[in-house]
Order: sequence, then structure tokens, then C-alpha cells
Amino acid sequence: MTDAQETAAASSLRTTGGAPPDHGVAGLVVDGTPIPLLEPRDGMPPVVADEATLAEVIAAFADGTGPVAVDAERASGYRYGQRAYLVQLRREGAGTALIDPIACPDLSGLGAALSDTEWVLHAATQDLPCLREIGTIPTRLFDTELAGRLAGFPRVGLGAMVEGVLGYVLEKGHSAVDWSTRPLPDPWLRYAALDVELLVDLRDALEKELDRQGKLEWAQQEFDAIVSAPPAAPRKDPWRRTSGMHKVRRRRQMAVVREMWNTRDRIAQRRDVSPGKVLSDTAIVEAALAMPPNVHALAGLNGFGHRTGRRQLEQWQAAVDRARALPDSSLPQPGQPVTGPPPPRAWADKDPAAAARLSAARAAVSALAEQLNMPQENLITPDTVRRVCWEPPVSPSAASVAEALAGYGARPWQIEQVTPVLVAALKAT
Repeated sequence: MTDAQETAAASSLRTTGGAPPDHGVAGLVVDGTPIPLLEPRDGMPPVVADEATLAEVIAAFADGTGPVAVDAERASGYRYGQRAYLVQLRREGAGTALIDPIACPDLSGLGAALSDTEWVLHAATQDLPCLREIGTIPTRLFDTELAGRLAGFPRVGLGAMVEGVLGYVLEKGHSAVDWSTRPLPDPWLRYAALDVELLVDLRDALEKELDRQGKLEWAQQEFDAIVSAPPAAPRKDPWRRTSGMHKVRRRRQMAVVREMWNTRDRIAQRRDVSPGKVLSDTAIVEAALAMPPNVHALAGLNGFGHRTGRRQLEQWQAAVDRARALPDSSLPQPGQPVTGPPPPRAWADKDPAAAARLSAARAAVSALAEQLNMPQENLITPDTVRRVCWEPPVSPSAASVAEALAGYGARPWQIEQVTPVLVAALKAT
């Protein structure tokens, strides 16, 4: 049992009923058996799918008290992009709301009503982009997944956290369904409602545990960083992330991947389906390696079987032909432009002293992370360690290393913890 679990187990607010209490944190039953959570404590709310009902929900949540639990369901693997197809909220005094953002695409009024409220999300960075698209952006948040990492939980999925801390089992059978389906089946809606049922309870328990470990301020700095982070910039050359791309070595073959990837992306966007449903990455790589001269040859490749119609084969072959016709000057360069240090595997040849610094720094950071009982990447990002080791301060000192870490975006708590071990590692090598 972890320290956090022991804290929860000692709670006087534990219950043995089949539903969470109306106050405080639930817990394990006497014999340690987790309780299946089958129904929302207030019953199943209807789906909000019109502006009048949405206005009522906004008013109710504005009048609620305490943090608001927020979750969103996307249709990854089914639809193009990462838009939200269901938004779930729960707040004391307002109950639970299930909002259809397709029927109510502008939730900026809800965002404004909750602008001064702390939002509780699990793995916030996954949901914030789609919430931002519909006008809901928090100014304060508590991320229960990140809190679990900082507190040292070995498993930080929502189900594992709710079971380990609160003693309830969430049914997770609908996590990968097509949430763009309309109408949404009742079992899916029940699953979605239960995802926010205990988020605030979990938040309260984790806050106590972080405070007990002396990490609450660290967590708050992490949460503030998530809130203040700008939207991610569009990825440069996203086609380079095609699965199996490491097999493609010639520039003209790379051009085939680029042409087919861009063609697939346009089709997927137009049809609003996941790109993988249009053509698999495996098929794109197969075509790039084979460079088929005609439709007949293309049809013989894996991924272009009998289910692929003549018109579809022609459009993919046209992409191959465009890549074949490009002048050498227009072919993509191998690899991506590298900013910052080279891959660590090349350090020993390029700069043996830097390789020694990195080895010492990694060992020191790993030992500190183990001492603090948290994942190494949450203590400090591996990229930050690499950058400091590749171009260290001329005279490594607490001040110069701290300044370098701050320049790479490290939070104050990270700088305070990591600076001493990095200084020692840099000086030792």
C-alpha cells in the first residue's frame, strides 16, 4: 500500500454503501474489497442538446460551490481531428451535466460562468485542446493524473486512482467507442457521467496527500504551467510521423510518403473520418518502398487489396506519380531539422565530454526522482537535462545552472530540487 493509499485508508469519511457519500471522501470497505460504482448518485441527467437547456445548466453551475469536475469524450480513431463530442461536468449544488457540443457548439457562456472556478480534470492536457475549441478555458485547475504522478502512485489512470484512493471501481468498457454516434446509448452516457462522479473527491484526497508529502506547492506550479501554456503550434512535416517511416530511406520514397499522406489527410478531413480509416500507414510505407509504376502493381501491395476500388487506386497511384515526377531539388531531406542537441547515441563520437556529463546527470536525476518518489520525467524533462549537458554554463554553479533551467521552462520547484545534483554532475565531469 502506498503512502497515499494509507492516507485514504485512514480517512474517517469512508463508507460501505453502493454510492459515494454526499460529503468528504469515500473509501475501501472493511474487508478491503472495492465497491463497483454503477449509477450516479443523483441519477442519470438528460443530455443537454438545445440552447434553452444549456442556459439553465450554465445558471446552475454558476450558482454551484467548490471546484467543478470536467471531462470530454472525443472520437479518436473514428473522426478527423480531436473535437469534443460530449462534455461532462459535476459541481456541488449543480449536480452532473452531460452536454452535446455538436448540438451546442459554443460553450463560451459556460466557460465565462466558471472562469473563477477551479476545474478538476484527469490528464488535463488531453482534454484542454478540444475544450478550448468550444470556448471553455480554465484559469485554475487541478489535474488528478499529474497529482498522482507527483504523489508517487505507480498507476495513475482514472480507474486505478479511484479504486486505489477512494475504493470504488469505475466501469471502463466504453473508453474507446465512437462518441460521435447519435443518439448516444444509455450505457455510454452512464459511463461518461460516472467519470466525473468522483473527480472532486479524488482531488480532495490527493490534495491532502500532496500536502502531507510537502509537494502541494510543486503540484500547483505544475497546474499553473498547464493553464498558462499557449496552444501547441502545428507540427512541422507531420507526414514524417507515419508509422514505419524508419524503413523509408531514399528521398524519392520519402516524397511518396509525403504525397500519399497529404492526399489521405485531405480526404479524411473532407469525409470527417480518421485518416487511418482512409488508408493505413502500413499501406503508405508499402507503396513508398515499392514505387509501383501503375495501378495494377499498386493493387498487388498490402493495404490495396480487392476492397480498394479502381477510383481509389487511381488517386493513390497519382500521388506516387507526382512524387516520381518531382525534380531532385523538391525532394524532402532525410531526417528533420534538429534544434538543440543531437540524439544522445551520437554524443560519444561528437563530444565525449558531453556524453560523460549526460551519463552523470541522468544517474543523479534518476536517484533524486527515486528519493522523491516520482517519475523522473516529472521531476525534470529529459530534454532539459540533455540541453544543459550539451551546452553547460561555462562555470557551473547553482546560479548559472538555475538560470539555464529557467530558460528551458523548468518550474521553480524543479529548479530548487534539480540544481544541486546537476551542478555536482557537471563539476564531476
